[in-house]
Amino acid sequence: MTEALIDTTAFDRVSTAAAELLLRPACASVAWIGAMAADRPYENLDALTAHSAEVIDRLGWPDVEEALAAHPRIGERASGDDLESAWSQQEQSGSGTAEQSTAAALRAGNVEYEQRFGHVFLICATGRSAEEMLAALRERIGHDEASERAVVRAELTAIVRLRLAKILR
Repeated sequence: MTEALIDTTAFDRVSTAAAELLLRPACASVAWIGAMAADRPYENLDALTAHSAEVIDRLGWPDVEEALAAHPRIGERASGDDLESAWSQQEQSGSGTAEQSTAAALRAGNVEYEQRFGHVFLICATGRSAEEMLAALRERIGHDEASERAVVRAELTAIVRLRLAKILR
């Protein structure tokens, strides 16, 4: 599947349904998609990404969990041939070259993290090595729930910002 690129002016003019389809690969939260499509027009990509951060900050935790459910574990390849899966595979390319011991530690850390927090460990993996992601996982597993939720929102915001830049220009 190829990346869908559209400028913000054209994005502002498409139907709500079309806008929602374009936004879906950036974030799986139905509430986020609905708000972003409904709150058009956007002056430019910067305005759109700034608004996206505000919407993510206002999402209820169940809406954040809905977005998290679309992300594979760090170190695991996303399944599917959709755009979101392709982007996830690209974003996690740093984990694909991990040494066997690092890959095993990521797998074990993912399980421990999920048992502690009840959702997948989310990190903006673009440009990070497997070792960097493992270090972040080990640090974050010690967070209290409120602190970790704040980090998760920040990581989700970073991922969505990168993905919006792939969709819109």
